[in-house]
Amino acid sequence: MPPQPTACRSRIRTRRVAALASVTALTLAVSTSAGTGHLAPGGPTTAGAGPITLTRSSAHGPCLISGAREVQMSEGIPTPDGYARSTGTVRALTVMVDFSDTPGEGDAQGRFREFFPQTREWFRTSSYGRLDYRPETPVPGWLRMPKPFRAYGIERGAPFEPGYRKLVQDIVAAADPKVDFRRYDLLNVLVTPNAGPSALDTVLSVTFAGNAEAPVADGVPVANASFVYSRQDDGSGSYGRTGYRVLPHENGHVFGLPDLYTQEGGGAVGHWDIMSEDWGANNDLLAWHKWKLGWLDAGQVHCAASPGTREFTLTPLARAGGSKLVFVPLDRRTGYAVELRTRAGNDEAVCRPGVLIYRVDADVDTGMGPIRVYDSRRDSGGCTRTPNVHAELSDAAFTPGETFRDPRRGVVISVAGADLAGDHRVRVTRR
Repeated sequence: MPPQPTACRSRIRTRRVAALASVTALTLAVSTSAGTGHLAPGGPTTAGAGPITLTRSSAHGPCLISGAREVQMSEGIPTPDGYARSTGTVRALTVMVDFSDTPGEGDAQGRFREFFPQTREWFRTSSYGRLDYRPETPVPGWLRMPKPFRAYGIERGAPFEPGYRKLVQDIVAAADPKVDFRRYDLLNVLVTPNAGPSALDTVLSVTFAGNAEAPVADGVPVANASFVYSRQDDGSGSYGRTGYRVLPHENGHVFGLPDLYTQEGGGAVGHWDIMSEDWGANNDLLAWHKWKLGWLDAGQVHCAASPGTREFTLTPLARAGGSKLVFVPLDRRTGYAVELRTRAGNDEAVCRPGVLIYRVDADVDTGMGPIRVYDSRRDSGGCTRTPNVHAELSDAAFTPGETFRDPRRGVVISVAGADLAGDHRVRVTRR
């Protein structure tokens, strides 16, 4: 039977105490079919949940790792049905919500502009244009809830029942006269920032994904919903440029991606994926996630499953086209991923470009470290002093002449060289 409802939640920034309350993900299957977001001439269609498009060939079979049924939001490929589509045109119903005890601060469209068009551009860049993310605000002003904020019992770790269920029901009731929920693939709820504590104290932002038991609106469940509270503002003056990034992180969950941070904050992946750190400087998604979301073609992903030595050429992840990922499966659950990261595209904070090597474990729950980056310079202190970036892993990438070894598994991954265009040659040997 499907796992019980739980939520994906952003964490307290790593400079403070990193609290991991209940950071599992809701992975209930949704029965509605994928749609275009338009109403078809022959009758209404439903947008929203459906299978994530993954391009693969028979050669990728050994690399399609999967987790056990009870694993919450597994890193396994392909992603189970029920999450929002991550390719093509995706319509995001976006509402700005306030309450009688915390009336909206300023203009509701000002709250919207904290996140757009930046979020749309972030997804366009990361997906190489394969995700056409379209936020829509059919209710342009503050949507007033019928109860005070305190009445919903929302706090860090709050489950879907009963507070969030009631909040979603009230949002549906208030918006329904102006909203056809069948047109949308996901819901963004931008709460007035004065509701709840400062993000410097605790982060309430949360996503409920793949929730087939969610309240129904216009005949479809509101199955994939992200809620954003407060402002992730560290006082450095960068909020206007970087504060939107909590939303692509939360929307990552509605597309089926788990949290990569752990109790140690960004200690497992650092700033190499927005599902690990969404404060401060911009960062991209790992190549594994881009394949999982359908943003890489089969020819851009290489499965190094056979014994012997093979050499691959990797092009920078930020550059469209070319080989992006080499995966070395270890068993049905785990493997090593290899990709090339540079300071370009969404990767603003890369201070030591090179080949990133990390272990993917489909049997590890969200928020428990399903991915771990290997540090080529352990205990170096890193190469960045950018605020809100996990410094130690900032120089984790391997450069030409450097080698990663796993003697127990008989795997050796070497960076054999680089050309003038910046492409890197990677040699994989396995016994």
